[in-house]
Amino acid sequence: MIKLQEVTKEFNLDQQVITPVKEVSLEIGKGDFVMVIGRSGTGKSTVLNLIAGLIKPTAGTVFVEGRDLQTLSDRDMSKLRSSDMGYVFQFPSLLPSLTIIDNIAVPASFAINKSKDGGRKRAKELLGMLGLGDRLDCYPRHLSAGEQKRAVIARSLMNEPKILLADEPTSDLDEQTEREIMGLLKQINDSGVTIVMVTHSLGLVPFCTRAYSMDKGKLNLTHANNKSGAK
Repeated sequence: MIKLQEVTKEFNLDQQVITPVKEVSLEIGKGDFVMVIGRSGTGKSTVLNLIAGLIKPTAGTVFVEGRDLQTLSDRDMSKLRSSDMGYVFQFPSLLPSLTIIDNIAVPASFAINKSKDGGRKRAKELLGMLGLGDRLDCYPRHLSAGEQKRAVIARSLMNEPKILLADEPTSDLDEQTEREIMGLLKQINDSGVTIVMVTHSLGLVPFCTRAYSMDKGKLNLTHANNKSGAK
């Protein structure tokens, strides 16, 4: 479903060239749960943003479902993200002026095949599935950190994506809540959703099918479980 082919990404910062991703090649099949592990600043989130088409590679090619992202128009790229991808950001990024159910329903407004009522119905179902069925009319400030993470995961699933991209989804959580969130992600993966997750925590490796360490812009395979047929 996802292929990075000799991908390099450079940024020009204050007349200095920073290269967080250097000649990375990676293939991720349908149903994989892939983790990229590394310290802050090693390029993990850059890889995720390249897959999402939020940034373009300086060199190399990124394919999603066989499509070269650089050949897509902004309209087609937005359509791909809306229909086929969900993104769990590192920070909750919930809109403080909206209730939780309205926050979760936001992506439906960008989907062609979902009505407003249909969007709220699915949002309610997702919140129930993620243990927030009694928090529909609360505002983000009324939720704990773990509940906010659950809400963001629910929002990422709103348009029934085939691919879920997760940037440090368990950061700043206590150990029990971390394991609860990882359990939810594992259930989502078991339902057929391909997951690419970046994290700094080696302790989360047992939840994935493959794990890569990232250092100085390079990826190295550190763990593989072939249950999903991953390459």
